[in-house]
Amino acid sequence: EEAVAAYREALQELTRARAPIEWARTQMNLGTALETLGARESGTARLEEAVAAYREALQELTRARVALEWARTQMHLGNVLQTLGERESGTARLEEAVTAFREALKELTRALVPLDWATAQMNLGTALLRLGERESGAAQLEEAVAAFREALQERTRARAPLDWAMIQTNLGTALQTLGERESGTARLEEAVSAYREALQEWTRARAPLQWATTQMNLGAALQTLGERESGTARLEEAVSAYREALKELTRARAPLQWAKSTGDQGVALMLLAERRGDAKMAKLAVRQIEAAFTASRDGGDAPAAAHFEARLPKARALVQKLAKR
Repeated sequence: EEAVAAYREALQELTRARAPIEWARTQMNLGTALETLGARESGTARLEEAVAAYREALQELTRARVALEWARTQMHLGNVLQTLGERESGTARLEEAVTAFREALKELTRALVPLDWATAQMNLGTALLRLGERESGAAQLEEAVAAFREALQERTRARAPLDWAMIQTNLGTALQTLGERESGTARLEEAVSAYREALQEWTRARAPLQWATTQMNLGAALQTLGERESGTARLEEAVSAYREALKELTRARAPLQWAKSTGDQGVALMLLAERRGDAKMAKLAVRQIEAAFTASRDGGDAPAAAHFEARLPKARALVQKLAKR
């Protein structure tokens, strides 16, 4: 708050007419302070102000005049637009974020600034992934996969292990989303590989919540594979991955993630029970899906509650069917 006030005070004297570059850099600093504040708050007002400040800065920090500064300002602008886009339901802000990151990449080249280039590719990939999740086609997701793979060329495991793991996870999410929309299994197999790569660095000891979330994502990819294949191996691996996730995603610590992992594991158990003819496992599956439904509903996660409620009739019918054997 004090930083924002100080930069606004400075702009009273450092006018655009009097000192255009200094004015633009102060607008840039104001934007950064507003972006930091906005990230901590649930609303969007600060982030909107940050966007305005960065756009002001870009009027003087032009590509022709200060190419790298212009590119880095575009990066900041893209980051804020992406955060806004994630908080809003439409796609306009995310599309603007993609444009800003593509602009930044015109100057942040791999040859000139390899790590900045990789960061821009990573940010571009994330914005494209969010867009792709909201749209029905595959184009944005395909581009996200390509951007993440580019980023991994410089953000290597040896150079930046935790960044590498984060990109592998995002790559896995993009591949998994693509795989769920396609009829084959190739993308899902690639998603499983990416998540397993990430888990080599995002260990339980080093990054417990990231490790658990990645285990949960791995479980979901394995479960979708298991549903499409005839055996039980993938479903067994999915159950194991969810079990790992639940070691950190406890009900006390993360109730909604606990509900999702518990319920998803329940669905995987239901599918396994059906293939094995295992009545005891089917009953366990029902208990878990019921618990997930209740916790999601009580926690205010209506989509998850509806998802698990829709799974219950099939799970209960399976229990009755296996009881008659």
